[in-house]
Amino acid sequence: MKSLPKNLVIALVAVLLVGAVFSTYTLGGEKPEEVSFGALVERIEAGEVKTIEVTGNEVRATLSDDAQVVTRKESAESLSTILTSYGVTPEQLKASEITVKDASTRSYLASALVTTLPPIIVIVVVFYFLARQMQGANNRAMTFGSSGAREAEKGAKNRVTFADVAGAHEAKEELQEIVEFLKNPKKFADLGAKLPKGVLLMGRPGTGKTLLSRAVAGEADVPFFHISGSEFVEMFVGVGASRVRDLFAKAKKGAPCIVFIDEIDAVGRQRGAGLGGSHDEREQTLNQILVEMDGFDPNLGVIVIAATNRPDVLDPALLRPGRFDRRVTLDLPDINEREAILKVHAKNKPLEADVDLRRVAERTPGFAGADLMNLLNEAAIRTARQDRKAVTQEDVLVSIEKVLLGPERKSYVMSAKEKKVTAYHEAGHALVAKMLPNADPVHKVSIISRGSAGGYTLKLPLEDKRMHARAEFVDDLAVLLGGYVSEKETFGDLTTGASDDLKKCSRLARELVTRYGMSDLGPVVFGEPEEMVFLGRTMNENRNYSEQTAERIDAEVSKLIHGAMEVARAIITGKKEYLDRIANTLLEKETIEKEAFEALFATPA
Repeated sequence: MKSLPKNLVIALVAVLLVGAVFSTYTLGGEKPEEVSFGALVERIEAGEVKTIEVTGNEVRATLSDDAQVVTRKESAESLSTILTSYGVTPEQLKASEITVKDASTRSYLASALVTTLPPIIVIVVVFYFLARQMQGANNRAMTFGSSGAREAEKGAKNRVTFADVAGAHEAKEELQEIVEFLKNPKKFADLGAKLPKGVLLMGRPGTGKTLLSRAVAGEADVPFFHISGSEFVEMFVGVGASRVRDLFAKAKKGAPCIVFIDEIDAVGRQRGAGLGGSHDEREQTLNQILVEMDGFDPNLGVIVIAATNRPDVLDPALLRPGRFDRRVTLDLPDINEREAILKVHAKNKPLEADVDLRRVAERTPGFAGADLMNLLNEAAIRTARQDRKAVTQEDVLVSIEKVLLGPERKSYVMSAKEKKVTAYHEAGHALVAKMLPNADPVHKVSIISRGSAGGYTLKLPLEDKRMHARAEFVDDLAVLLGGYVSEKETFGDLTTGASDDLKKCSRLARELVTRYGMSDLGPVVFGEPEEMVFLGRTMNENRNYSEQTAERIDAEVSKLIHGAMEVARAIITGKKEYLDRIANTLLEKETIEKEAFEALFATPA
């Protein structure tokens, strides 16, 4: 029923109501008993009939007990003639009052309508809606090549401005110039400056590309058309190109204006990426975009802003000057920007006085703006589930771990042996990180299961870093192997709990040798990534070294890993008392925060 159009449902209900009214009108009351004509004659002769009403061929008699019976007579003869032929005397007829009525045309018509009108109405309604749908299909067919771009409303109450976007100062400056260019083009034209054709917003997912474009729409006093790159591509050849033409035709009518294409990599990938060659639908769409942005017909007053997190797959022709003149890169926010972003998202959330957003920013390196928004949202959800009115610092800190690792696995109960192994494993990580000078400080150690992790050691840098030294990587290798070595030295056996650590350790050691030149093999990059185009774009390693070099690479990787393992073993065996202290505290409390962890080292073991 829900799939039917609303009007059709209303029409069917109306038909049913009409039928019910006619049915009530014509069939109301109790139905009289039908008898044979001879039975009626017997009751007349017995004096049991008070009145007789003749309507056409129908004879309706009311008996002495007020019950009614009905029978039928021949249409050619009158009732008195028929009764006389049945032997009814005139005296017996006088005992019953006989009334003759004409057949009711209204009753006959109502009866006919009840049987014929509802089906007719249903058929008419069905054909009406079928015709409407066919007409709508024809209209959709005529507008199939339309772009479907949506124009942002001017002066909307919930519009986004640059004040709502924290951080990304350089990106906002670049886009602010676009807004000023559109508002006051003469100031720039007097100096010979031309309006930029396109702006490409590049950055990781969640860094605020779409949010910045919405801010441009809120700041600029010009029409703003927005569309997704995937909306251009259809299975029918030429539809994408037609939609591009329609989009730019609308934009030119509203010039000066802004066109925003989200996820442009869906349509702007490097040409030749399919088996269809130049006839591939995506390529035809991309070709039309290239022509519209900078073809024989110059695009005056239309600025195209596009967003992508995959700039490496875009076609070079799309990136040349004259198409996307500006490329704005949005990096992950630093600690000050994270604090500002948290303040923006905390405006509509009641926070307790103990909430320190600076400390939250310190604990969230590598978080994008969307991650920080999700973090505070999870904290608010946790507060609501516990029927409290304000978000506390604990809610926020617990939400960080939920975003990083997943929710607590409260249903998973470890055995005493597994809990002890996990405690010593995490204690090994924490102890090695504490003792190595170039490792990040330990902020929290826990043996509470989250996501796929049986326990975790949360290490966070004191400050944001753009570059990392070899000494930091070497210490990180030792920290990764701390849990593995702790299990082996404490229990004399190994478990599968270190599998993820070993995977990360092996990958990092190989990158030190093959990508960063941080080994005895020297400043050489081995195995440059090679781009392959076949049924889409894939990455493959171009092995630009010999088998002898491959053996040397494996030897260097093994040397780094075993060296790190020896460092971890020396710390764990030399500081066994601290290891036991950390593990026993974990077995007792399950979680150790930064202050409590530092207190474990305040007194000598």
